[in-house]
Amino acid sequence: MCAIFGILGEYDDAQAKYALGKLSHRGPDFCGIERRKNLFFAHQRLSITDTHTRSHQPLKHKEILLSFNGEIYNFKELREELNFDFQTQSDSEVIIAAYLKWGVAFVEHLRGMFAIALLDGEKLYLFRDRLGKKPLFYLQEGNSFYFASEIKALTPFLKKKELSYDALSSYLSYLAPTAPHTFYKKIKKLAPSEMLTVENNHVTIKPYYDILNTQANQIHSKEEAIAKLTQSLEESIALRLESDAPMAALLSGGIDSATLNFYAKRFGRPLVSYTLGFENFGKYDERSNAKESAKLLGIENIQIELSKKAYIDTIDTVFETLDEPLNDPAAIPLHHLFSHIKKDGFRVVLSGEGSDELFLGYRQYFEYLEMEAAKKVFHKNWLKKYFRSNFSMNREWEWYKRAFEGEVIFRTSSEKFTDMQKNILMKRNIRDGDGFLYLKQMRERFESSSHSDESIWFSYADLQHFQAEHFLAKLDRVSMAHSIESRTPFLDHKFVELLFSVAPSLRYQDGITKGLLKDMLQDKLPPNILSRKKKGFSNPYGEYLYDSGRVELIETVNKQTGMFKEEILQEYIQRARSGRFKQHVWGLYVLSHWIERELL
Repeated sequence: MCAIFGILGEYDDAQAKYALGKLSHRGPDFCGIERRKNLFFAHQRLSITDTHTRSHQPLKHKEILLSFNGEIYNFKELREELNFDFQTQSDSEVIIAAYLKWGVAFVEHLRGMFAIALLDGEKLYLFRDRLGKKPLFYLQEGNSFYFASEIKALTPFLKKKELSYDALSSYLSYLAPTAPHTFYKKIKKLAPSEMLTVENNHVTIKPYYDILNTQANQIHSKEEAIAKLTQSLEESIALRLESDAPMAALLSGGIDSATLNFYAKRFGRPLVSYTLGFENFGKYDERSNAKESAKLLGIENIQIELSKKAYIDTIDTVFETLDEPLNDPAAIPLHHLFSHIKKDGFRVVLSGEGSDELFLGYRQYFEYLEMEAAKKVFHKNWLKKYFRSNFSMNREWEWYKRAFEGEVIFRTSSEKFTDMQKNILMKRNIRDGDGFLYLKQMRERFESSSHSDESIWFSYADLQHFQAEHFLAKLDRVSMAHSIESRTPFLDHKFVELLFSVAPSLRYQDGITKGLLKDMLQDKLPPNILSRKKKGFSNPYGEYLYDSGRVELIETVNKQTGMFKEEILQEYIQRARSGRFKQHVWGLYVLSHWIERELL
């Protein structure tokens, strides 16, 4: 796990080194640089696999240079079939050997998480992994092309910092900017499973993979689905337990983290688990449930407590770590948790991201399925007129409006500000359907695939955005800020493909969240864990925001920018005091913090 960074074209050596230094936290073990005229190609290394100096990057082979961030879990298997004179035991060298055999199609043979920069002569290739676990940003200014693992390494090369409206609009809609947008107008990001090529200063981008290419409805038997999914998940977890560095795991009171810890112990590698709780806020605290889970699983559990002062004091640091607005209050407690994991000497952590999206773990998935039936209501024209003339600030109003108008109802589980909410709040006019434009290509891919069940659309949209640009972005930045690699076994692409080949109804026919996963774990996890109500990584961010007085920043920044209507802004702020629209207001606070820091 590392950082990649490079420049094609003219550059200032001192400025390039300064920018590269902003990524040192991602790879504190070694900094490698290959430079010549019109080329600065670098790597910050965090040693996880083959920690010997022979595996330092950039790796060179004749005209090829490689800078790679991630883990290739099948590299030993690939190594056996590649005719190459290997000089290391690393997965990085396997990438070069695979490229020499298969060309750019080598990426199709990789199983893992990765951001790859491969230079072959004068031609540069950039790859982001299939499910977006590792980030990759780029910038084209004049005759130079820049790329990096984090935005902070690219901002020094901006001639001017400008806000991207597409990033702002998609952030308000979906908690994080949709690809390719970032809040910096000229800085872009690769989407999951995209390949970028630079040749003669010309940039081309194309996808090399799509989960939807998995053939639909291949498995109809629940027994067959359980058997095959269980085998695939076990394989995924076993692969991710291989590490030359100390490994720990996160543990909440839920099923996902319990599953990972159960298998780690079964496979002979019991992990120390970590749980975080909040001082004086028992309703958000999962420590008692995690303690019970640890006891039932027979594993060690270390519990960390976060105070209000520590939470508030960490806000600025976390926001700078994230680089741009990300509407996820859990980033702050997660940052605190990883700081303790780092102090205890761990360099790799297992985490349960992806399970909710794959196994329909959010109750609202079932609500959306029910709303799909509203499209068939006989008197929907009357209802359509009624909803148009009877507006509610609640987002459910817009969901039903879409149903009666025959539109796509589900627009990711991350949807926060609906189009109507944005239109009423913002001083600029927001057209109906504005937010959907950022998901339109995803929807078109879904409609042209062999999949037709709307629940597959739910999973696909959430994996492409809610996971990749929200949860995984948070996990990557926060863990790497502490030089820790996070691994997510549920997001193994082979496991995801298998699930997409299962008859969709097997996931929801019983009306139970994660019903299929619970069936897979019936003989493995204790009933107390399987029947526990989902809590999520909740935290008292709303209470802290108001108690600290920081909420006033929203009004202060708005007076300078004039972005939002003051009376509507006040309504959101007042309602959030009583628990309504809390995350809406938190998102506005995160945005205001970034605008003040970067633009004012």
